[in-house]
Amino acid sequence: MADTFTMKLDEIQPSQLYISQKKLKKIMKLFEKDLTHLIPPIPIKQLDGHMMSTDGHTRSLAWYLNGYTQVECEWEDSDLDWEAYSICIRWCIEEGIHSIINLKERIVPHDQYKIVWLERCQIMQDELAKKRDI
Repeated sequence: MADTFTMKLDEIQPSQLYISQKKLKKIMKLFEKDLTHLIPPIPIKQLDGHMMSTDGHTRSLAWYLNGYTQVECEWEDSDLDWEAYSICIRWCIEEGIHSIINLKERIVPHDQYKIVWLERCQIMQDELAKKRDI
């Protein structure tokens, strides 16, 4: 297991604009059943001058909604598409998303989440693929 560390939730830059209500309900049940030890740490990467989460936005929001101000994290060690993440960070900043706290007003039904977030990301990925093929 990777070394973990603690970060304040309001110091982590999200890379996602919306939270799926369905996914959040699933994580919230772990809090209800006192099973928070099963929740993995939040993967963090320093990118474009931000300490950003590459995943775990729903988990982070669940911690926040349950009264926590800090969360267990680990350094992201996967080789991900950092150009795509830079775009996602820019989208977040443009829409006023500077911490997980800002996402509490962006919880949407899962069907809507697929449209407003997953489809948007797929379009961006397709555009990046075309650009890279040139």
